[in-house]
Amino acid sequence: MGDRGGGAGGSRRRRNGVRHSSQAAEEEVRDEPAGPDVGAAGDAPTATAGKDRHAASGYSPRDLSCHRLQESLFSSDSGFSNYRGILNWCVVMLVLSNARLFLENLIKYGILVDPIQVVSLFLKDPYSWPALCLVIVANAFALVGFHIEKRLAVGALTEEMGLLLHIANLTTIICLPAAVAILVDSITPVGSVLALVVYTILFLKLFSYRDVNLWCRELRAKAEAGEGVPGAGARTVKPRSGALQEASADRKANGAVAQRSVSYPDNLTYGDLYYFLFAPTLCYELNFPRSPRIRKRFLLRRLLELLFLTQLQVGLIQQWMVPTIQNSMKPFKDMDYSRIIERLLKLAVPNHLIWLIFFYWLFHSCLNVVAELMKFGDREFYRDWWNSESVSYFWQNWNIPVHKWCLRHFYKRMLRWGASKWMARTGVFLASAFFHEYLVSIPLRMFRLWAFTGMMFQIPLAWITSRFILGNYGNAVVWLTLIIGQPVAVLMYVHDYYVLHHDAAVPGP
Repeated sequence: MGDRGGGAGGSRRRRNGVRHSSQAAEEEVRDEPAGPDVGAAGDAPTATAGKDRHAASGYSPRDLSCHRLQESLFSSDSGFSNYRGILNWCVVMLVLSNARLFLENLIKYGILVDPIQVVSLFLKDPYSWPALCLVIVANAFALVGFHIEKRLAVGALTEEMGLLLHIANLTTIICLPAAVAILVDSITPVGSVLALVVYTILFLKLFSYRDVNLWCRELRAKAEAGEGVPGAGARTVKPRSGALQEASADRKANGAVAQRSVSYPDNLTYGDLYYFLFAPTLCYELNFPRSPRIRKRFLLRRLLELLFLTQLQVGLIQQWMVPTIQNSMKPFKDMDYSRIIERLLKLAVPNHLIWLIFFYWLFHSCLNVVAELMKFGDREFYRDWWNSESVSYFWQNWNIPVHKWCLRHFYKRMLRWGASKWMARTGVFLASAFFHEYLVSIPLRMFRLWAFTGMMFQIPLAWITSRFILGNYGNAVVWLTLIIGQPVAVLMYVHDYYVLHHDAAVPGP
């Protein structure tokens, strides 16, 4: 093995040497100045005579010409695109500047990280667990939706009655946790957020569950009408590819596996329901793409990322964000605009860093852990939103599960109802703005509509970036809205929460 390796290495070096020498020869020929090809006697000069003449003079023809027609590297016409060194420089400067900020924070405030304090964010009373009780009760609403579909599948309910029951169930899913979060004193804001997130996900999943089963019933009815007799074919009709795909046609990033194809209404089982409820998707299908096995090393890496990034986020919030927010209250109270802008820019760095970590933690680590455990094959939880040249592209690619749900169950439905594309997009932003405000205002028990306004502001911004600000400038605008827009909303809510709960608690003179 050693001789063969050495021989291979020697032959590789010889090939490289030949390649380099041939390249050098080509450069010499290319760089030689144009001149007559024949001598005074009409004969071509021999190579030996040329070499002797160069050796005698001490220079070669390439020494006489060292310039050629070429563009500067930074010019677009040069075709140069390798800026890896500049990117590394940017990373080094970013690390050094943030290290200075972190060191300054440690010197000024000391170590503020306290993992035990995190427990108080979830519990006020150790004997009262309202958020956990809400999550457990959510199972009842899932079972209600399941049994409604069972009755509809066998014809025990009319479609009109089933629609009314589904509307009542979904409305209760939205209203019940909000009422508990507002009326129950023992629930904390963080506990309320977790409960509301669970119920929002349940609402979207059951909405999709109802829609897909309705499409299956409609296709079954069409098949029965086409065949003229209801029979076995009524139970094996498959919906369109968006609702049901053959297992052999499933495309997965991590492999394919043969699986049994389920037809309506055989999908109406408890196992199918709870697989969908725990799967990292909001859109229901009768046959989800499945991966062949659980990759243990991949799962272990994602679990380690999940644990590490959770601690990192908690530490950055306690050590970096909380002191900055607390120091921002006085400028807001005094309406010192220069100090407000300074506080805003100071908060933008840790807020944006935590948001980026949260994105990776949720959409890559957490969702991949769940998908790997459940052998869920579709791992497209995000796309290249960081290359967004418009606000619309960002919202379509940073959260794929929500985007797929909005496109499938909201946007296309509005188009079928006769709405224009602009109206359908506006409707999607309205729905998104509602849920953003729902998840922020109710846990804080105050309604300021900052999140709603921020989301609705995306509509004109999306139109502007898609029409007038294109390319790299559009990408810069997207990053600017992410870096500056979020801290503005954070400071607005924190300021109002501080005024409402702290200033009100201070007795007047």
